[in-house]
Amino acid sequence: MGHPVLGQRAEPITDLQDPELRRLVEDMVETMIDANGAGLAAPQVHEAIRLVIFQAPTGRSDPGLAQAEAYDHIAPLTVLVNPVIEFLGPETEGGWEGCLSVPGLRGWVERAAHIRYRGQGLDGTTIERTAKGFHARVVQHECDHLDGILYPQRMTDMTKLIFESETKHWLEQNE
Repeated sequence: MGHPVLGQRAEPITDLQDPELRRLVEDMVETMIDANGAGLAAPQVHEAIRLVIFQAPTGRSDPGLAQAEAYDHIAPLTVLVNPVIEFLGPETEGGWEGCLSVPGLRGWVERAAHIRYRGQGLDGTTIERTAKGFHARVVQHECDHLDGILYPQRMTDMTKLIFESETKHWLEQNE
């Protein structure tokens, strides 16, 4: 948090054949897995381009947050170039979010409950899916990075920005 690239709008990718793009994706996947993350956007690794990777695998939940992440876990590892999101209704859902760019914190964020997203895979094929729950939350969170937005900027109640170490205690006291 605080690095200039995280606060700016990322540029569209125009050359899917660039070998550096494939190298970047490989590095991002490794970083995401090593950090036990659900997603990563290119600006988080200081590349101001419109590229995100994410996954919402079965069984994905953090200790103490099982209820908050009890959603449909259906997104395989996805590389999405130049993504666009469409909200499929006015309904929102709140959920706890963390971020590799905001280490050690969790925040309660309201997001669209049902979305459609589209973009390109590295091979140029069109990817278009609808998503709900954790899947939708991850996609929205990562795409926010492409517009220079970190999740605390989406929060409406800053009393729900807490240290990860306090998550279990906070949940016990506030349920």
